[in-house]
Amino acid sequence: MRLVRRYLAPVVDACHRPTLEGVEHLPPAGPFLLVANHSAGLGVAEIMAILVLYLRHVGEARPLAAFTHPIGYRVFPLSLALRHLGAVPSTYAAAAAALSAGVPLLVFPGGDHETLRPIWQHDRVDFGGRVGFLRIAREAGVPVVPLGIRGGHLTAPILFRSRALATLLVAPRLIGQKRWGVSLLGLLVGAAILAAGPASWWLRGALVGLFLGSPLSFLPWIPWTLRLRIGPPLAPAELFPAREGTDDELRRALVRVQAAVQSLVDR
Repeated sequence: MRLVRRYLAPVVDACHRPTLEGVEHLPPAGPFLLVANHSAGLGVAEIMAILVLYLRHVGEARPLAAFTHPIGYRVFPLSLALRHLGAVPSTYAAAAAALSAGVPLLVFPGGDHETLRPIWQHDRVDFGGRVGFLRIAREAGVPVVPLGIRGGHLTAPILFRSRALATLLVAPRLIGQKRWGVSLLGLLVGAAILAAGPASWWLRGALVGLFLGSPLSFLPWIPWTLRLRIGPPLAPAELFPAREGTDDELRRALVRVQAAVQSLVDR
């Protein structure tokens, strides 16, 4: 956390000038799910902004855990960094452990489906029909706090996404990705390799495919402003009033939560 404050915060402030509103809506005590929309491939700018702003406005006295892809815990030194930053694998067991310990949990339900959506859909909150996070909230009996993020899409513009692309480039499938996208950075670097790369065309093509299939093509490179807004919490009694325990109940709750996040993004 000292490293974040000393080195990361100045970079995030300079590049993205992030602002956070609605901190007063965070429950004063107890665990909750902080549910946000997601953009720009890896969403690095958004995640770093949340980390910096949470420390600045809430502080270390109330830790916040965050769901991350389980594969990160098998890669050193990333695994070490994730644990020290308070991240947990995106599994039901890890969620239950964090919430039962009284630790709030940050979740991006849309995952790769939402973060890889093309830039012209940037203002559309789309969780892809995923209701796992609501199953976690229902089982733990914790409120869902919506978080809307605007501006992240322009830090690493995505041009299109495809399931076939993940298979074609091979590398995404090896790290467990079902879909992949092409970013503006990937297109520009790919064009540069084709224009000025090694003389052999097959080698140029291999390098382009390697870069397009690498997470490096999703790194933020445009210093765009990020706006974050937290909305009022949605209590379990609001999301699951009938206590049906069914998938239909989860789908109705999804519509409610997604609309709450959408309203924050629109504002």
